[in-house]
Amino acid sequence: MTQQLRIKRLTRRGLLVALVLLQDFLPLLGNIPLGPLSITTLPITVTAVAIILGPGEGAFLGGFWGVLTWVRAFTYPSSPLAPLVFTNPLIAILPRILVGVVAGYTFLFLKNRFPRWGAMLAGGLGALTNTVLVLGGIYIFARTSSVASFYHTDVTALGTVLMTIAGSNGMIEMITTAILAPLIALPVRQIVIKGQH
Repeated sequence: MTQQLRIKRLTRRGLLVALVLLQDFLPLLGNIPLGPLSITTLPITVTAVAIILGPGEGAFLGGFWGVLTWVRAFTYPSSPLAPLVFTNPLIAILPRILVGVVAGYTFLFLKNRFPRWGAMLAGGLGALTNTVLVLGGIYIFARTSSVASFYHTDVTALGTVLMTIAGSNGMIEMITTAILAPLIALPVRQIVIKGQH
């Protein structure tokens, strides 16, 4: 890789990291309250990057989002639940990396024959990956009375509550990401492709 390409890649990553920081720290930009639910918009960003730049860059940005979630759980929690669950990197970091990987490879597999459908599926599967792995991680690694209390239930009913969240919150995030990620990513991808020729 030439020096010019390295600088271009570092600059691009710096801008993407700044975008994730803004989304994570500014209310209503990264999490949109919808009645009793809170819809996170970061899977849209990570999925869009995975579609535009590939699974490697998607995994990088997802990893940054995960590390940010993990560090904030210790220093500046985004909610009372964060210190109880997101101090575990298997819940905070791994799912976010896999959002970029799953979305990126889904799009790569389908882009030549079905670019729009591939981008929509990439968005949906990226968001679903985050939901399933975070809530599954909570159930496997953080099934404690403190976590159950946060969800206003007991440990025995925590699995049911998490499945309800996956079916409501998770479904809305999946549909939102499946719609918005292609609207953002496909036009930008065309510009990026033209800029490389």
